[in-house]
Parts: sequence; C-alpha cells; structure tokens
Amino acid sequence: MELAVLGSLHETPLHGYELRKRLNALLGMFRAFSYGSLYPCLRSLLAQGLIAEEQPAPNAIVGGRSKIVYKLTAEGKERLQDMLTQAGPSAWEDESFGVHFAFFRHTEAEVRLRILEGRRSRLEERLDAVRTALARTRERLDSYTLELQRHGLESVEREVRWLNELIATERRASSEERPERDTTSTDE
Repeated sequence: MELAVLGSLHETPLHGYELRKRLNALLGMFRAFSYGSLYPCLRSLLAQGLIAEEQPAPNAIVGGRSKIVYKLTAEGKERLQDMLTQAGPSAWEDESFGVHFAFFRHTEAEVRLRILEGRRSRLEERLDAVRTALARTRERLDSYTLELQRHGLESVEREVRWLNELIATERRASSEERPERDTTSTDE
C-alpha cells in the first residue's frame, strides 16, 4: 500500500477521495483500496514525514467542507526511489507485483527486468507444482474441479507468456539503448 500511495502522490498532490479513486482505477483488478486501509496508511506516512498535509485556501472550500490534500515530501521521494529499486522476491509475489508493475515507468530497466524474470520464475514453479499435484489426483477429482484446475493452469500459462513478451521487449530496448562498441583497432 505504501508504494501505491507514494507512487500516486509522486505524480500530483491528492486528497483522500481522489487518491482512493486513482488507486482503485490503477490497481483495482489487483486489489481494492478501502478508506479503512487508506487512511491508516496515510497517517503512518505522515508520521514518518514521507507525505505532508496541505490545507486548501479558504476560498477553495466547497460545500462547507475542506479537503486535506496530501503531497510527497523530499523524504517521501527518496523512500519511493528506494522502493522502486527493490527487485527481490517480495516484488514478484501476487500481493505486490501489480503495484510494482504499475510504477514501472519510474523504475530502471535493469530492475524491471529482474522483477519480470523473478515473477516468471515464481509462476513457473507454481505451474510445475500444480501440474504435479493434478497428475497425482486427476482420477479422484470430479469434472468441475478438473475444469477449475485447468482454468487456473491456463491463467498462469497465459501470464507466463505475457511475461516472456515483456522480458523480450525489455531486453530489446536495453540492447538498443547501449551504444555499439567500436571494434576497429586504432593501432594500425
């Protein structure tokens, strides 16, 4: 949640309702953000000095209610950059991969590639385990459970194919960015 909030506030200051709306639009298919989880996160980030509250000007108050706007502090920007460089196993897991992926435009190519490859490896391990378990229990499962298992396998296989395409694209882009080395000798 911290990465999602800091990443969203990096783009523009927002009040709580706008922030929740943006997070749900950005990551809604991966997870829904409730006010019950958002505001404790905001309080924690405020206490850590990673975000600051901005009170609106008195003439900007609409409907008699002022809305507190949250913005990233310099410390928050540093923390966001630190989080965007982390490419370890936590970035590959189901709970956080979507959040990391949503902010890939702010992430260095090498880190993006490590996260994508780590995610693919994790899913390939999962595929192997499910295939092995399914092979052992196939004859004991009813047709609906088998269909559910097949659907799960196909979903993970589809994500692995998608990751393979993303990895290939990242590698091509990376090789195009590197200047070609001059292989001619000047000692002639």
